[in-house]
Amino acid sequence: MSRIDFYHLQSSDLEHTLPLLLEKAYALQQNILLKIGTPERVAYLNTLLWTYDEEAFLPHGAKTDGNANLQPIWLTCGDDNPNAASLLFLVDGAEASIDGMSQFSRVFYIFDGNVQEQLHKAREFWQAAKSGGLDCFYWQQTEQGRWQQK
Repeated sequence: MSRIDFYHLQSSDLEHTLPLLLEKAYALQQNILLKIGTPERVAYLNTLLWTYDEEAFLPHGAKTDGNANLQPIWLTCGDDNPNAASLLFLVDGAEASIDGMSQFSRVFYIFDGNVQEQLHKAREFWQAAKSGGLDCFYWQQTEQGRWQQK
């Protein structure tokens, strides 16, 4: 059974938070699939992950880079899992079916609580995941940017 962690952004945006969460996940030495809502955002986040911090390094790639099976972090807007990832990140409205999530040991659903549409989708996804028998955990960002489990 997959574990799903919902990350409710409040005090910082995805561009600042995602690299930090990916760094922690990458330290687990498991491949990561980062599923993103649109091809344009895949390209944007692919570039961002190379430039977000001069002293950090997150090895990753997307379809335009090739060699998916060699990438510890793979960015996509599709349902492919070419790097055999065991961790799944869902951002920018990306979705996954309950059955599709079963191939991952852990799922990270990151949403901006300041955007009503994202908040609404997160609530619907929470309900579907709970109804599907998945273990759900909710983390809300504090004003200081830390995570508090609710």
